Amino acid sequence: MTIRDTAEEWEIRATETPFTGNKTSVRTDDVVMPDGSVARRDYQVHPGSVAVLALDDEDRVIVLRQYRHPVRQKLWEIPAGLLDVPGENPLHAAQRELYEEAHVKAEDWRVLTDVYTTPGGCDEAVRIFLARGLSEAEGDRFQVEHEEADMELRRVPVEDLVRGVLAGELHNNCLVVGVLSLVAARGGDGLDALRPAEAAWPARPFES
Repeated sequence: MTIRDTAEEWEIRATETPFTGNKTSVRTDDVVMPDGSVARRDYQVHPGSVAVLALDDEDRVIVLRQYRHPVRQKLWEIPAGLLDVPGENPLHAAQRELYEEAHVKAEDWRVLTDVYTTPGGCDEAVRIFLARGLSEAEGDRFQVEHEEADMELRRVPVEDLVRGVLAGELHNNCLVVGVLSLVAARGGDGLDALRPAEAAWPARPFES
């Protein structure tokens, strides 16, 4: 038996959008349940995101410390950002985020994993890339603002991040999933067996 997620869509009797924000919105659907009843489901509609686990030659990961207002904490994270344009190639978005947040470029890109962050209340899909062969990016640094103006940048050994995740000291979902996926990939078929950077992504289809 193959264990895998499958596409399925239940009947929607009615839908409305009670809130529309700058990047996301909230939708309310009346969904027909298997027993014929109708249940109301509220969820955030999200354009999707990319994240980059950038691994250097000393087995260190580029991480950023950033204030996240909803949870009232400064979290250590890997570079990440929104898919700004519908149908945007996620690899191009990931390369942009690595440049903007860390001023770094990478020679080797692979898909590390794809996740839904909170599928019970949000349709956000995130593609996490593994980037290797790092070097300093050319050109001027990206001008940051708002929370990003206070960011702290470090390179942290993989083993230290794993220890922090398992100790409950690191909480950002892309960092947690990315670091543990890296360790799992190494213990399996190896990093070179990961999917190519342009692998299909049904959750957010794109053109190469």
